Amino acid sequence: MRGKRLFGTNGVRGVAGVDMTPSLALSIGLALGSMRKGSIAIGRDTRTSGPALGCALKAGLLATGCDVTDCGILPTPALQYLVRQHFDAGAVITASHNPPEYNGVKVIEPDGTEMGDEETIRLELRILDEKVPLVPWNAAGREYQACHLVHEYIDAVVQKFLPGIGEGITVAVDPGCGAACATTPEILTRLGCRVFTINSQMDGNFPGRPPEPSTEGLLPLGDLVRATGASLGIAHDGDADRAVFLDEQGRFIEENKEFALIASQVCGIQKGTIVMPVSTSRVVETIARNCGCDVKYTPVGSIYVARAMRALEAEGTLVAFGGEGNGGLIYPDHQYCRDGGMTAAMMIAILAKERCPISELVAAMPEFHLIKEKIRGKDPAAMIERLNSEFSRESIDRTDGIRINRADSWALVRPSGTEPLVRVIVESPQKETADLFFDEIMQKLGK
Repeated sequence: MRGKRLFGTNGVRGVAGVDMTPSLALSIGLALGSMRKGSIAIGRDTRTSGPALGCALKAGLLATGCDVTDCGILPTPALQYLVRQHFDAGAVITASHNPPEYNGVKVIEPDGTEMGDEETIRLELRILDEKVPLVPWNAAGREYQACHLVHEYIDAVVQKFLPGIGEGITVAVDPGCGAACATTPEILTRLGCRVFTINSQMDGNFPGRPPEPSTEGLLPLGDLVRATGASLGIAHDGDADRAVFLDEQGRFIEENKEFALIASQVCGIQKGTIVMPVSTSRVVETIARNCGCDVKYTPVGSIYVARAMRALEAEGTLVAFGGEGNGGLIYPDHQYCRDGGMTAAMMIAILAKERCPISELVAAMPEFHLIKEKIRGKDPAAMIERLNSEFSRESIDRTDGIRINRADSWALVRPSGTEPLVRVIVESPQKETADLFFDEIMQKLGK
């Protein structure tokens, strides 16, 4: 089967008006409407190009006879929750963490997961064919406005926790002027928290910081944490499917440690398998196994994690938790997608249970040294094959690119899906070991 041409790991994205155009959004709507007949929900983040792309997407869906419910601005996981509860499919207009000039479309299946590779390839063929049949004038779909439906998602998250679990806890929240403005402050307030916010006005220009919540971009949030005496700082990317955290001193908590911390709490309640991509730090596997849980690795991308979780459940395997080491975590008893709002609430539950500073919980975790680099080259596939040959006598995992597993360290080298480069990750408990392993890989690549 041919590979994907338009869609990447998480939907189709590009610069608005250049790569991501209303004509492309129209084509996606036509193709999706011809594949998933029925009632379709759409939503978007706060990007300024969202309304134009949304109108084009809706036009394609309506022209194929689908009814369209516009849920307005809301987090991607909120739309995914609503699709699973009420609709035959969905689409969210977002570029997630990309800069403000970007936008894109994620297609949502009836079960609330993002569309998988095989169906995405079918969708692309219909987009590129440009011969989708349209319905006659008297069979066109109807459009409905339902911005209020986001409250169903908020209710669903809040109801997962004991009433008042956040009482006595002060938090500082930075939605980044994105979709979480509509949800996370309310979720935490309803849990009983005292909530202070920054960048909590919806603004697609993202004036406060970029949509990607980086250490540098969250310095003002750190100031707010210290000024208010907050126990925690919480930040989201543009569509709020991820959440990252600052401790009570305003220091960034590395996302793999976030994953491990929440995994330890989940495994204390529910034993089972934890699913994660091969790019995840061993700190998560170490914590999981110490808690009596198994682990399963997948290719990089939340869709692969979510679908592996569902496949394991279908086989009768008990799945406890899943996610990625970027703040995108998946709670199978809630829904099979990354959910930043749920992750924010989970961290409040951890604080309520442990009754100690979050920094102490993070400091108690095993320490690993992680190196991440991008290496440019004209032929990433050839670079991977070269490493396959050079390290052929070692323990190799080819789930995604090449992962070389050693007793005291591991390295992952995989091609980028969007650029002529490979991504290199090396990790070891010892900095010197990680540095030497990284240098070895660079020598094998001739760098």
